[in-house]
Amino acid sequence: MYTSAQQVVTPGFDLEQVRADFPALHQQVYGRPLVYLDNAASAQKPRAVIERLATFYSREYANIHRGVHYLSQEATSAYEATRETVAAFINAASTREIVFTRGTTESINLVAATYGRRNVGQGDEIIISAMEHHSNIVPWQLLCEEKGARLRVVPISDEGEIDLEAYERLFTDRTKVVALVHVSNTLGTINPIDQMIELAHEHGVPVLVDGAQAVSHLPVDVQALGCDFYCFSGHKLFGPTGIGVLYGREELLDAMPPYQGGGDMIETVTFEKTTFNRLPHKFEAGTPNIAAGIGLKTAIDYVTGLGLDNIATYEHDLLRYATDRLLEIDGLRIVGTAKEKTGAISFLLDGTHPYDVGTILDQYGVAVRTGHHCTQPLMDRYGIPGTIRASFAFYNTPEDVEALVSAVRKAGAMLA
Repeated sequence: MYTSAQQVVTPGFDLEQVRADFPALHQQVYGRPLVYLDNAASAQKPRAVIERLATFYSREYANIHRGVHYLSQEATSAYEATRETVAAFINAASTREIVFTRGTTESINLVAATYGRRNVGQGDEIIISAMEHHSNIVPWQLLCEEKGARLRVVPISDEGEIDLEAYERLFTDRTKVVALVHVSNTLGTINPIDQMIELAHEHGVPVLVDGAQAVSHLPVDVQALGCDFYCFSGHKLFGPTGIGVLYGREELLDAMPPYQGGGDMIETVTFEKTTFNRLPHKFEAGTPNIAAGIGLKTAIDYVTGLGLDNIATYEHDLLRYATDRLLEIDGLRIVGTAKEKTGAISFLLDGTHPYDVGTILDQYGVAVRTGHHCTQPLMDRYGIPGTIRASFAFYNTPEDVEALVSAVRKAGAMLA
């Protein structure tokens, strides 16, 4: 176990400079320095992203794709440059495989409403896991209700790890889709997603991966993973809200019907028939969130500049330190102790309610998340109403961990 903050490995980037890049981190709440540990919900934004948005709105704004004037052409180029950056970031084979959405939730709904409706029928089955976010449960439930299909759930261990043997047993000739989270937003578990994809493909079943909690912590290579769909959100990746990504293999996207109708997803329109635009625009109806799309490129450039491997190494070490320090507190229990984790620690304090602890932590300037974290079935699995969740990013420090530990101790004493 670590015994002091100084024993946390120095990151492969300038941590002091990184923290200076995030204005939100340098403020006080209730007269105390802010310690932001709610990154799994949404991450703070570097100054480069904030300034990019301001520049676009103040000097470069125009609608995209159809204008012949200078500003429209420049805005289109900047927006489409993000698509190239995203494709490189996750190693997609082509920009045609990158569809912009409002976020992970919309990306999953898009696949359920298009691929799902076309390929899932009466008596068919869809496999998800017990640790899924509501966004990767509800769209499939709606599809099952509409089609008369069945949702199958992969169980997890007490430690918060997927039961791979049980997963394999769930496959039948009626299995049509697998939808799995890459990293649990509640437990921090990193799932063996490559093995799970390979097994699904052995049964001829496509796999959608919810990568909302993965892309900010780990290098992601969709071609190496072999997944059929991969989804993530910009706001958890230090970018703007209102922008997300759906990666889909080109042949699958090409065969899927449009998700919505309207401008930019059309090729020709008559009162008799409409033909649709080429990929990826077929799935991007209406004026998009142009500024957020452009800001996402800046966020990805920032993260890749630090190095995903550097980020993963530092955060892993910080997570181990935080785990060790929290476990020194009497009556504290961590929910989710998988061998492979990143990003988050969920815990309970004996004799207290998570909301009460979170409220007291807030008074000490420590921002955490309390509740079920949009994973109510997972809470039911553990027989608890919710947890206190501290979630980390590369700008967090051992000193942030110490502030958390101190505040939890004080909350425990106050609520005893």
